[in-house]
Amino acid sequence: MPKPEYIYVVYIQAPCEKVWDALIDPEMNKEYWGRQCNLSDWKVGSRWLHANYDDRSEVMVQGHVLESDRPHRLVLSWARPEQADNPDKVSRVTFTVEEQFGACKLTVIHGDLDAEMLKAISGGWPPILSSLKTLIETGEAMPMTRRNWKRSA
Repeated sequence: MPKPEYIYVVYIQAPCEKVWDALIDPEMNKEYWGRQCNLSDWKVGSRWLHANYDDRSEVMVQGHVLESDRPHRLVLSWARPEQADNPDKVSRVTFTVEEQFGACKLTVIHGDLDAEMLKAISGGWPPILSSLKTLIETGEAMPMTRRNWKRSA
């Protein structure tokens, strides 16, 4: 039986480059992602970390950059650090960024999920991506995502 996947699509009134930057820039991440940030050089094969912005030794998720085609496609492996060596616990996130109807369409597909990670990300992606949209369009993220989240996928 195939593992489940989670799909989220949002339209953002901004250039695709700005949406791409919001996905990889720690200064922007912290505003819409619970004071967490994404860290990498974003080259294929490189390691990436999703960490507490204020204490980067606190890593919540880690993985590798599987594809990186700025500003259109970013694919990451995704696992909690304590589960990263277990292939059954490693999922995959694909961000597709494309111009459509004069706006930017961001599609996030989080696949190869086990039940635990599906539950965690189902409560995480909607507020994170809603706040990313709000940040880009208004210059200010939603208050609920600007505070530190203790544990998120």
